Amino acid sequence: MSNTPHINVDYFENLTGKISAQEQTNVEQIGDRIKSIRNEKKLGLSEVAKLTGFDEKFLKNIENNSIKPQLGTIIKLSKALDSAFSTLISGEGDKLYSIIKSDEQKTVPISASKEGKKAYVYKSLAPEVKGRRMEALKIELYKPSDPEMKVHSGEEFIYVLEGDVELRIDDKVFELNSGDSAYYSSTIPHLIGAKKEKALIIAVMYGG
Repeated sequence: MSNTPHINVDYFENLTGKISAQEQTNVEQIGDRIKSIRNEKKLGLSEVAKLTGFDEKFLKNIENNSIKPQLGTIIKLSKALDSAFSTLISGEGDKLYSIIKSDEQKTVPISASKEGKKAYVYKSLAPEVKGRRMEALKIELYKPSDPEMKVHSGEEFIYVLEGDVELRIDDKVFELNSGDSAYYSSTIPHLIGAKKEKALIIAVMYGG
């Protein structure tokens, strides 16, 4: 099992609401970007597997878009490929700032665990900024199917928009409700998910 997190602001009603499957149709596939960057770096799957600890079959399924990688997985891949975390998430930007209207948010298909169970759906909120060091996301969380605590490089900030969220940090458990927030180092063992069926959050991630 890979160390991947389950993580798994527009204003007013545009901040809230379900991220529907219909919104996920015209999306550049993360697997395509990962494969393209790997080929540019002239790295084989076996080399990336050694650098990340992921097995080759898992990596091949990501590149074929059979598996939608979770955010912690993408952070590890960005390190191995010497590429910005944000570039793998939503592509390379070309602007000094980003103004994204609610209907322009770039949705990424449902991310799943290695077993194929859905973890969350997310939208990139600032994909246009060149050289950005952080990634701002709107995430629809599901209840975690994997209770394993996760550890990876970077930092995370979350703000709960809707629903109830359970956040475990090391040996402590916190219940976060609408309007609550948290900031923590991703190097501390952590696990985040919806306490019930679903929850909606804003997450700002720095891959380190």
